[in-house]
Amino acid sequence: MARVYQRATARRDLIQHFVHLAETAGEETADRFLTSARSTFEDLAEQPRIGAPLHLSNPALEHMRKWRVSGFENYLVFYLPRPDGVSVIRVLHAASDWWGLFGIETD
Repeated sequence: MARVYQRATARRDLIQHFVHLAETAGEETADRFLTSARSTFEDLAEQPRIGAPLHLSNPALEHMRKWRVSGFENYLVFYLPRPDGVSVIRVLHAASDWWGLFGIETD
């Protein structure tokens, strides 16, 4: 079975999104978000090339891909494929400045 590795930044992102969703949409929605995020991570681990590749200049992130959280399409999973699964780097809201965070110029 393919493995999912979550970086500390991704875990912090999940907690922040959970708290925000619990406050604005209710705990049931926040719980569904976490369940959907975990399911999405498992899907990505099984099929790591389904996400859209990002072309980043940072050599450590040159194979980074992104995919949406199932059922919560405004949340993006940024991950690196691994031989045995995926490393989830960040989980960010689509409206955030994720381009700037990863050094992508948007002129």
